[in-house]
Amino acid sequence: MEEIIKEQGNFIEEFVKSDLSEGVYDCIQTRFPPEPNGYLHIGHAKAICIDFGIADKFNGTCNLRLDDTNPSKEDVEYVDSIMEDIKWLGFNWDNVYYASDYFDFIYECAIKLIKKGLAYVCDLSADEIREYRGTLTEAGKNSPYRDRSVEENLDLFERMTKGEFENGERVLRAKIDMASPNLNMRDPVIYRIMKVPHHRAGDKWVVYPMYDMAHPLSDAREGVSHSLCSLEFENHRPLYNWFLEKCDIETPPRQIEFARMNVNYTLTSKRKCLKLVNDGLVVGWDDPRMATICGMRRRGYPAEAIRDFCEKIGVSKAFSVIDIALLESCVRDNLNINAERAMAVLRPVEVVIDNYPDDLVEEIEVEINPNKPELGTRKTYFSKNIFIEADDFCEEPPKGYFRLCPEREVRLKGAYFVKYASCEKDANGNITKIHCTYDPETKGGNAPDGRKVKGTIHWVSKENSVDATVNLYDRLFLVENPSDEDANGEFSSNLNPESLTVLTGCKIEKDLASSNPEKKYQFMRQGYFCADITSTQDNPVFNRTVALKDSWTKKK
Repeated sequence: MEEIIKEQGNFIEEFVKSDLSEGVYDCIQTRFPPEPNGYLHIGHAKAICIDFGIADKFNGTCNLRLDDTNPSKEDVEYVDSIMEDIKWLGFNWDNVYYASDYFDFIYECAIKLIKKGLAYVCDLSADEIREYRGTLTEAGKNSPYRDRSVEENLDLFERMTKGEFENGERVLRAKIDMASPNLNMRDPVIYRIMKVPHHRAGDKWVVYPMYDMAHPLSDAREGVSHSLCSLEFENHRPLYNWFLEKCDIETPPRQIEFARMNVNYTLTSKRKCLKLVNDGLVVGWDDPRMATICGMRRRGYPAEAIRDFCEKIGVSKAFSVIDIALLESCVRDNLNINAERAMAVLRPVEVVIDNYPDDLVEEIEVEINPNKPELGTRKTYFSKNIFIEADDFCEEPPKGYFRLCPEREVRLKGAYFVKYASCEKDANGNITKIHCTYDPETKGGNAPDGRKVKGTIHWVSKENSVDATVNLYDRLFLVENPSDEDANGEFSSNLNPESLTVLTGCKIEKDLASSNPEKKYQFMRQGYFCADITSTQDNPVFNRTVALKDSWTKKK
């Protein structure tokens, strides 16, 4: 423990070290407490790394707790997706809990508050409660029901619990201070009627605790030492501590806030992401253009790269907006080291090597990954008919063009030097086939006479290729802050019309067709790609994860 305490860390780690050294807590316990009402996104990834990382660093425990206090918006589908995303990111919880596990305990705490004269049943409507609450510059007004007796409040709350009243007819409120400068302390609602079946508790409850009450009491019941949350809950901390104090919690948890992750060109609002899905602007929550964890996973982002990104941005209390280029750079760096190399031609044109033997098919050895020589090599195949990229040939090349063109020799990656001979065109003047000759002395891409070529292009053998669909993904939004809505309350006008380009008839090496979903490759000279979850051997589909270089800055 002394070694841990001496090590310098971020401000959360310093708080934890201090609490341990002063004996405030004997051990560290954190929790990741998402509400199962949607899919996790890049912001949650930061919270996951912090919650699990702190527990790991201090040899503590971190639990997954599903905050299922609002059954009208929650579903088992979201529970399953949350668990899958956490595991995929590389973390393992010690226990799985639900806020609903503590409903009896929280209810007992509500009764305790009523008996202490610290909670009352209020008949005001939601709009009236809002009106009575006041403003930042004006104190609120006491509810006309604030001074009900303890006996009347106990009776009314019991009748609420038995379902005698309808949704919204009555609520239970904490009795704190309607003149508090902190609006969260102005008699907040702590229980509401909600006659909706719960995904775990069934029809047992018709009253449910509000988040601000359920959260600290769940932390306390669970034994959490440090309740780590994003900065928007800083103003809720006095209320968090109020519940712990008034409910007589021994060794209360300590809430610590950190700045949430804000990444430009991304949208993380669940309401707005749901609108994207419902309006058909994306194909679902796992659309590779979405900032959801499942979307990034489908696009081919490695979990290690996301963790590296969270580590690089660090932990602070200062508001900041992170450039998405940093995330893409982390992804690119990871894939450069780990992705296997392969060849794919996305916009193919056929090349016939006229002087190459008609029936010869040669094996060409290529490195699996030049950054990992221990992986060795694999075989690809070369023949008389190959495909190259259409834009790797130009009849009238501009200055500085070093790819295939008349009067210029180029290298076919790992194979031979070739020279342009002629081309065939259709009735509209479009090139349909290119004829070349090759130098058989240049196998492997080097000339024995020492002559050099400036251009190297990739290729795929016609006999060793299959057709594939390739999805070229780009950023979903054109503006840095897409959450800013326009005059019509919409944000869809900020969508990037070129966020997805679907290419069919691409040519890939035959072996790639059997790639498992999420298998990652560097397509030489093209970028980093992965097999989509819909990909099959008969219909291979690949998603571009990121280009080899950041091209977005040039676009702007």
